[in-house]
Parts: sequence; C-alpha cells; structure tokens
Amino acid sequence: MIHVGEDSVEVSGAMTLPLASELLAEGCAAMTNPDVVFDLAAVTDVDSSSIAVIFGWLREAQKQGKKIRIVHPPDDLLNLAAVYDVTGMLPLA
Repeated sequence: MIHVGEDSVEVSGAMTLPLASELLAEGCAAMTNPDVVFDLAAVTDVDSSSIAVIFGWLREAQKQGKKIRIVHPPDDLLNLAAVYDVTGMLPLA
C-alpha cells in the first residue's frame, strides 16, 4: 500500500510478487515532486520482486527527469540486494 505524505511516499505492508504491479503503478503515480523519497519503514515482507519494483520506480523517475531516494529499507531487502549484487544500484539515502 502506498500513501503520499508531505515529505515522502510511505510504503506499507508486503512488497511481494502478488502486489508488485500495483506498487509499481502507485509509486510511479506518486512521483509529483522533482525529488521523491520512498519510506519503506512500514514494509513487512519482501521478495525479489521488491527490488524490481524499486528499479521500476527508478526508471520512471529517470524518464521524468526526477530523482528518487529510498529511506528505511528493511534488512531483508538489503540482504536480497546483496545476494543479487545490486546494492550499489539502489537509490538508498
């Protein structure tokens, strides 16, 4: 689930395959500022599709000439990124 706050786009609940398309679309629609912060503090579950969603947000932001940052990523997400050797590609704040 995505909620657009004043300073960030808050993502909550699971970031897993069944919700990946929805999260990608909602996140892209939430990119209304030139610098978008996605706060993942309330994310409860991740799988490899969560990395794909973040890369999708990153591609969309680049197409729009915007920047995104990820704050408060769950440890499980960081562990998956390390396994796939893509940690350096994530727009971590």
